[in-house]
Amino acid sequence: MSRTRIAVAASAAATAVVLAAAGCAPQPQSTTPGAAGSAKAADCTTGSPSLHKPGQLTVATDSPAYEPWFDSNTPSNGKGFESAVAYAVAGKLGFAKDQVKWVVEPFAHSYAPGAKSYDFDINQISITPQRAKAVDFSGSYYTASQAVLTLKDSKFADATSLSAFKGAKIGVQVATTSYQAVLDQLKPAQKPSVFNTTKDEVTALTNGQIDAIVTDLPTVFYLAGAELDNGKIVGQFGYAGGTPEEFGLLLPKNSGYTSCVDKALSALKADGTIARLTKQWLSASANVPELKQ
Repeated sequence: MSRTRIAVAASAAATAVVLAAAGCAPQPQSTTPGAAGSAKAADCTTGSPSLHKPGQLTVATDSPAYEPWFDSNTPSNGKGFESAVAYAVAGKLGFAKDQVKWVVEPFAHSYAPGAKSYDFDINQISITPQRAKAVDFSGSYYTASQAVLTLKDSKFADATSLSAFKGAKIGVQVATTSYQAVLDQLKPAQKPSVFNTTKDEVTALTNGQIDAIVTDLPTVFYLAGAELDNGKIVGQFGYAGGTPEEFGLLLPKNSGYTSCVDKALSALKADGTIARLTKQWLSASANVPELKQ
């Protein structure tokens, strides 16, 4: 489902860090937006008291969990981009697959202030300064583009520019960046319609209530392939106030495990794992034209 949000550039991948099967070396204060910094060394062992439940890595995502981020609405099967990334991070931290427990956390609740019932949430959550006031973030694991989806018989199906949507009725999902992206980039004559779920968006599109959906590109692929018989991906465009929109792992504010997760993710980026998983699960995005003004 759509999870695109406003972002600032997250910290760049660090040099490869070797993590021991049972833990990692003490880490300096993180420079990741929202990451907790501490003068004392982080305990990155699988039994760390900073874990929600020591000896177990508790990972959250929303339900339903959509393709291509997950497969068959089953995060625990290791299939789909975000499931695969979560298990790769777990492995770097020393956790076996059976030590990873998945819990449900609605997207809009994930970055709200307060205690969390998980160690990190992976749910296409964009890193933003506003959210980082209430939660911690790792570095980015994916840079997302916005995309436009319509129906094959729509008058907008063959649009080649963002300005072509001036007269369109656009649908977006609540609590996502897409709303502002539509206002700033597509600049339609009327404000976007906001829906609670992608299912609601698809229903509105097929019923003619809206002309197009704007959401993140991988979700557009899923909707066009699995939810619509006559869907047409018009194109993609970048948006986040001039900076890349990047997804990060979300942790409780000032978590003692933030630097551990961030280091594990940085190591996966440095050794090529993240690039390989991106190609495996999200490679279709390369064939979508870019829409400009």
